Amino acid sequence: MCHHLEIMQVMMVLLMQNVLIMQERLLDICPSVSVNVHPCFFLPENADTFDFSQYSYVVDAVDTVSAKMELVRRANAAGVPIISSMGTGNKLDPTKFVVTDLAKTDTCPLARVLRQRLRKKGIQHLQVVYSTEPAMTPLEIIEDGGRRQLPGSVSFVP
Repeated sequence: MCHHLEIMQVMMVLLMQNVLIMQERLLDICPSVSVNVHPCFFLPENADTFDFSQYSYVVDAVDTVSAKMELVRRANAAGVPIISSMGTGNKLDPTKFVVTDLAKTDTCPLARVLRQRLRKKGIQHLQVVYSTEPAMTPLEIIEDGGRRQLPGSVSFVP
């Protein structure tokens, strides 16, 4: 039987591997780049542990709207450019990814929610990566008598 602590340890190992893989890939592309790796789950509750003035660019790859909002708010307050990744669940075509302003996005529920909430905070512009591909209908599985949808994904579309 798996305990919550064991699950969290596995998640942290996977998270550490992901950030190290990303760091390695960025260094392959541009060996002179300096990459600060933070293997943690960024949340509004731990945002004070990051000094955004120390960064020249922020890449947002978090999954929660509250964390995205806080990242954008803090990066803007520090005058640091930021790019945010939008939702890719049930999207499988890597040729449909575009970089644009959040105001120009469509077909992405996460972008719509983020756009609405940022407007309320007075933030009108945000550079994002999103897919123009319409989401596929997810597989439906039955688990313990209940139904749930399983989002589709492939390794080259995170």
